[in-house]
Amino acid sequence: MRHTVVERELELRLILSPEHAVPVPARLAYRTDDPYAVHVTFHIDSEHPVDWTFARELLVEGVFRPCGHGDVRVWPSGTGRRVLLMALGSPDGDALLEAPAAQVSAWLERTLRAVPPGTEGGRLGIDDALDHLLAR
Repeated sequence: MRHTVVERELELRLILSPEHAVPVPARLAYRTDDPYAVHVTFHIDSEHPVDWTFARELLVEGVFRPCGHGDVRVWPSGTGRRVLLMALGSPDGDALLEAPAAQVSAWLERTLRAVPPGTEGGRLGIDDALDHLLAR
């Protein structure tokens, strides 16, 4: 089975305080061989990039309404600015990031065309693997 990768490089903003934010280069990636997940790499030009993986469904829902619990939460900005907020938490610390909603939405649309919602399971090859095992 042929696999597709849908990528988008963009600049996020790491919110340090209500008055201060710093730009963070990032790459969004979606792979049809890992159809339930989205991958975000921060500081893509640095020696030690930071990778996060979470459910594509979480990001899709977060474009429209607050969602997520625990380590990853996503919600649209309540302000006039069209941004998507992502709160990431780990044992190493927490981060609040702003992403341009239009760019994230356009990228998500491309992932949804590559693998429509509800068809992800068919991309995993589980049926083929079971057929192979049972044929022995």
